[in-house]
Amino acid sequence: MTTQTLNAAILGASGYTGAETIRLLAHHGHVRVGPITANAQAGRSLGDLFPHLHPFADRTLIKAEDVNWDGVDVAFGCLPHGASEELLGELPPHVTVIDLSADFRFRDPELYAQVYARSHAHPDKTRTAVYGLTELARPALQAKPPVIACPGCYPTATLLAIQPLVEAKLVQTEDIIVDAKSGVSGAGRGLKEANLFCETAEGLHAYSVGNHRHAPEIEQQLSQASGAKVWVNFTPHLVPMARGELVTCHLKLAEGASVEDVREALAQRYQDESFVKLAPKGASPDTRWVRGSNLCILAVFPDRIPGRVIVVGVIDNLVKGSGGQAIQNMNVAFGLPESAGLTMEPLFP
Repeated sequence: MTTQTLNAAILGASGYTGAETIRLLAHHGHVRVGPITANAQAGRSLGDLFPHLHPFADRTLIKAEDVNWDGVDVAFGCLPHGASEELLGELPPHVTVIDLSADFRFRDPELYAQVYARSHAHPDKTRTAVYGLTELARPALQAKPPVIACPGCYPTATLLAIQPLVEAKLVQTEDIIVDAKSGVSGAGRGLKEANLFCETAEGLHAYSVGNHRHAPEIEQQLSQASGAKVWVNFTPHLVPMARGELVTCHLKLAEGASVEDVREALAQRYQDESFVKLAPKGASPDTRWVRGSNLCILAVFPDRIPGRVIVVGVIDNLVKGSGGQAIQNMNVAFGLPESAGLTMEPLFP
């Protein structure tokens, strides 16, 4: 375990993920927040954009091209999809890249091009990047890879709930249904009519039905775990709350497997994990149980349909689904205490 102090650059600090990453790093103890960029807001102070980040309120935002990379150890890419690959793919080799966008999540650059409708600028880097779902990728992260791709928020909750069951062959991979719901912050801070208060309050709707870009990401990881192609029926919904995410996974049990086998497999897989917990039997997790924390809470229920099981998972999409997971990945990669900067309890109410 190292006692080093890292110098971290935050690229794209004007969005929710950038602000959340800075908030969490403020009390890390092993990290100094170095250059903070936001190209469209360059010249302004961080306090102008996020008054709650008062320890850094007087820090001036700069353009990414003006960063002096000498002495920077790690770069958190909090940039929009498409912008990350162009910038992060060309950083000096001594800088470890932790990307919070989708730009390095796909091992196959052709699949990335299909899902995001653009060719990958650095296909060699996306092929070798480590998919940083910390609890399921720790050995690869401990090798300190040059590029760590943080999963999307929906894949984080979904894979934590399902991947151990696929690996243990407890569920049938041809029948996976994920009903997912997220707070509005999951869409980012950009001004969009669909995200205005009057457009989201007092309502609930599905979106990107049948074609959400996180579905192929989930399928990539489950196919790797299964050893064969896995399809996922994934439908996201927008919930009128600022943050939080809940996934309800409907699964068909493998022959001979039971609901209790599923519960026991998850309990065993996460028994030593700091941030993934199994709820008591019969308890249905609430997003308020994890709000503002790096926790994921899972629960297992028997379906009324024989031979099926329901697994529910909740996370805070901005912490475990974004900035918190990125910091957890950094901690593992650099040999720091894995919970450093992430020990806050959930906010309630």
